[in-house]
Amino acid sequence: MRWFASWLLLLATSAGALGGETPASPLGRSIENFKLQDFRGAWHELDDWSDKQAVVIAFLGVECPLAKLYAPRLVELAEEYGPRGVAVVGIDANQQDSLAEIAHYARIHHVEFPLLKDPGNRVADQFGAVRTPEAFVLDRRRVVRYWGRIDDQYGIGYARERPQRRDVAVALEELLAGKTVSTPVALAPGCHIGRISRKPPTGDITHSKDVAAILQRRCAECHRPGQAAPFELAVYRDAASWSEMIREVLVEGRMPPWHANPRFGEFSNDRRMPDEEKQTVLAWIDNGMPEGDAAASPPQTKFAEGWRISKPDFEVRMPKTFAVPAKGTVEFQYFVVDPGFTEDVWVQEAEVRPGNRAVVHHLILYYAEPGRNPKRGEAPLFNAIAIYAPGLPPAVFPPGTAKRIPAGSRLGFEVHYTSNGSEQLDRSFAGLVFADRKQVKQELRTVIAVNTQFHIPPGDAAYRVEAEYHFDQDMRLYSMLPHMHLRGKAFRFEAVFPDGRQETLLDVPRYDFNWQYSYMLAKPKLMPQGTVIRCTAKFDNSADNLANPDPAATVGWGETTAEEMMIGRMEATVEDQDLRLGMPQVRRLEGDQYEATFVYRAAAGVKSVHLAGSFNDFSDNSHPMQGPDRQGRFRLTLKLKPGVYEYRYRIDDREWRSDPGNPVQVGYYRNSVLKIGPKR
Repeated sequence: MRWFASWLLLLATSAGALGGETPASPLGRSIENFKLQDFRGAWHELDDWSDKQAVVIAFLGVECPLAKLYAPRLVELAEEYGPRGVAVVGIDANQQDSLAEIAHYARIHHVEFPLLKDPGNRVADQFGAVRTPEAFVLDRRRVVRYWGRIDDQYGIGYARERPQRRDVAVALEELLAGKTVSTPVALAPGCHIGRISRKPPTGDITHSKDVAAILQRRCAECHRPGQAAPFELAVYRDAASWSEMIREVLVEGRMPPWHANPRFGEFSNDRRMPDEEKQTVLAWIDNGMPEGDAAASPPQTKFAEGWRISKPDFEVRMPKTFAVPAKGTVEFQYFVVDPGFTEDVWVQEAEVRPGNRAVVHHLILYYAEPGRNPKRGEAPLFNAIAIYAPGLPPAVFPPGTAKRIPAGSRLGFEVHYTSNGSEQLDRSFAGLVFADRKQVKQELRTVIAVNTQFHIPPGDAAYRVEAEYHFDQDMRLYSMLPHMHLRGKAFRFEAVFPDGRQETLLDVPRYDFNWQYSYMLAKPKLMPQGTVIRCTAKFDNSADNLANPDPAATVGWGETTAEEMMIGRMEATVEDQDLRLGMPQVRRLEGDQYEATFVYRAAAGVKSVHLAGSFNDFSDNSHPMQGPDRQGRFRLTLKLKPGVYEYRYRIDDREWRSDPGNPVQVGYYRNSVLKIGPKR
């Protein structure tokens, strides 16, 4: 069975009905007749269905992701149970949803059952409805016999390929058979109904003076038209309508999304809302949401239209359009393009953009070197160029650094799609800004701590897996990204320095597969040679993990989300690398002879440097270099035939170094590589 976890579900369902106080149960409540208009203006009453054996009342909202996903399910229920004397009725009690928006919702989801507007929340109040989507099953006497979710396919941060329990259908079958509903309550996750506030606004905290600026600063980048978030927060009416949803996600720390433990590390992309801002917003909600002087509201933030990077030197699209189904799960999709790079390409800025933000959960642009499978799951993690996720900035690498795409590489798009209730089309694209090769001092590299040899026992709620990365040269760490799949529970990066000191660099106590974050250090940190990065992951393979595909399975390494990975991905530069020094200079002599001049600029105090390589069986004393000159450079010229040569430098007969001017290194010892010949 294939599973996925939906960012949209997390954003809009937050803690679902499982967080905060449990609402009062409406079971056994007799529902009085009500009269509401549908989006076409026609009136409907509950008594219109007096001849029905049962009535399903579903509270819906046009922007809630779960309400979108469950619209087709309600259509199926109406078709399945209509001939058996059951009516399905939808009610929208959100004050922010217009009749035009409800009509659009009905059209794109092919809703034929009555879809009514509850303008003053009176009917929602009579039922005690809290969220969308939320279902009530009424018997012949219009008494509530079931209340809660429609089924268990979609929930808090997870989505199953198919439901394990069809709660509304089970309740209907039991009622139609004259039985008591066996499970009358199954609390529904979803969005809070946007009720009309009946509390008089009080206090000095107002939307225009205090809250609008906070929402623009912390939320508007995603919660605006055309972006991935399910609703807007641009104006007072938006914020007031979604106030209970805002309260819930702030109190539970679900939004803005950030999963790093604040006790460890400082990160330049930290998205947390400061406590004082949270308290301001919560106090405003508690006080009845005063609007204040609308004229005093801060101007709307102007977000960049089009590319957020400099004008791209190279643009690339997915090779074909992908059709995202209206429902169900979609495994990661891979699309590969040959960009025709005949030489190494150095990238200074990169941006990958979804063609359809409504269904693109996240998106990675990566490269696969010649001879590598571009559709293997490791490639996007090891060779990522740019990542899209709602709210993440494009990739702009620090001055003097760049990412290298080797000649002959293919580019790939890894796309995680989430269905939203109607079929959608996507063709995502990306742009690259090339670096001035002469200005690139250091290559920003990916290094990993990985463990592929684990077997998570069935039912284990906290299985521990460790991996290490050993720095064999001085490097400077820029970012960290933990990667696991649906059973991932927690992840920690710790550094053990050569002098014995230990430091927690990043702690993610509640890992969430939905948010593939790269945590960027506010100040890049030196990792001296001999430092060990120890990564510790915990996995939850128990039934309590609702995202768990199969708690009875023993789980090992694999590419699908039903399997697991344990990867600590880091980006770093080699501290003594200076690519401006250049590669060894090669010139052709007569016949098949070439002359290669090697230059090594040593640190102050170095007395001797020897050149060792495949041309001398890596002898550490047969090729002494001449120097140092006034700039500290050592030099040696060799005559070589065409071929591929590996080499290193031996410093003062005590340590080995790669060539700091050569970006190409191979093998365990990171030997530098020089290609000599017509196509070097």
